[in-house]
Amino acid sequence: MLRVMGHASAACDGITRRDLLRAGSLAALTGFSGGLRPPPAGAVESRSVAAPARAVILIDLFGGPSHIDTFDPKPDAPDGIRGEFKTIPTALPGVRVCEHLPLLARRLDKLAVVRSVSHRYNSHNPYGVMTGFDGGQDQTDYFARPTNHPSVPSVCQYFGVGRGTELPGYMMLPAAPGYTQGLRRAGPYGGYLGPKFDPVFSTADSHSGSSTAADKDFYNHDIRPLGEPRLPKLDGGVTLDVLNARRSLVQQLDAQAARVDAPGHTTRRAAAFDLLLSAKAKTAFDLAQEPLKLRERYGRDLFGSSVLLARRLVEAGVTFVTVHTEAKPNGHWDTHENNFGMLRHLLLPFLDRAVSALVDDLADRGLLESTLVVVTGDMGRSPRVNGKAGRDHWPQCGFCLFAGGGTKPGVVHGATDKIAAFPVDHPVSAGDLAATVYHLVGVDPEGTVPDHTNRPTHISHGGKPVAGVLG
Repeated sequence: MLRVMGHASAACDGITRRDLLRAGSLAALTGFSGGLRPPPAGAVESRSVAAPARAVILIDLFGGPSHIDTFDPKPDAPDGIRGEFKTIPTALPGVRVCEHLPLLARRLDKLAVVRSVSHRYNSHNPYGVMTGFDGGQDQTDYFARPTNHPSVPSVCQYFGVGRGTELPGYMMLPAAPGYTQGLRRAGPYGGYLGPKFDPVFSTADSHSGSSTAADKDFYNHDIRPLGEPRLPKLDGGVTLDVLNARRSLVQQLDAQAARVDAPGHTTRRAAAFDLLLSAKAKTAFDLAQEPLKLRERYGRDLFGSSVLLARRLVEAGVTFVTVHTEAKPNGHWDTHENNFGMLRHLLLPFLDRAVSALVDDLADRGLLESTLVVVTGDMGRSPRVNGKAGRDHWPQCGFCLFAGGGTKPGVVHGATDKIAAFPVDHPVSAGDLAATVYHLVGVDPEGTVPDHTNRPTHISHGGKPVAGVLG
């Protein structure tokens, strides 16, 4: 917690080695892309002033949600494939979904459902989801690297869409992907466009009621990931005077290091301090300002609070917000075991509650038409139930939900075969999903950016906007 006290000190007065290390750690906590410059020569930019989406909220269901147990049920499939759940009617005549999604079923006329998402990337990181590139390999692309393809929000900022002012233009909640496992998963970063196009990551102090070090509760549906996403912070009590002194010290160090440091380094450090000192940021992160009834509606857990915060951040002026649902031990959709227990008791209640609350909340505030909501995950799950009552990886088929932001409500796009194994109509690639977002925010999906070797690279990786979901 910051405390206002004492007098301002000179640049290096009283700064210890520990202070220096803490000041340097700010860059690891945030990657705020302030101070954006126009794209360099050779980049392709074609932005539409009439773009319907002025903000994007992506809910990334990490681990791979089961499509057959959610929005593409197959009640007539053989035993061992159709699963344990019944289906219920929705607001769309003839369209049925899982019985454990009653709130979304009643609102399906406000959503566009894609049932035919199919790609090649069988991996647990948000690389494909965030970039639209599905040719990654775990040997090279599992962890974030400077040569990775940039995320969709990073590319948009490169083209000038989503520039932050007092708040950043691109934030990820509740923390950096992999934060509870000591990993830095690929996907949300600026990649070869540079670290200045990275997101700001909030921090999550607590995750659940049990140890995050052990895997014994990986499929325990009785534990909910707890806590709230918070602003990046320094350890211990820090006064505003000391924080400003650290800013001055870092500025001096950066001046010496600029000749050898990575591009965007000094901008990111300055933005880190600005964010911690921003009254607007503190207000946006203060979930206590929301009515208790609304907080309960979203869910008083880590991911429900993150979705509510996403709405607050968009309302405060942030353009891109991603909620990445990953927290050990069981904050994930990777249901190799206990698929039906995890879905029934933990995962589907969160999805049903939080997404329906978000759509209603945005509509009530007059923000839904200008805010694009996207809900998807790494992949789908296998049609056949395995010996541990789980479903395994299945990138061949999955789902995506769209709402608001220029999409067409009340449509179901694409279809799968009788066991939800493969698309039989209108397959949609990861690049197609990325191209759809680009189109709706006013960035030409056919555009290119220079990669790390300065070669022009297609930002949608061959994808095209999904015409069936466009309003």
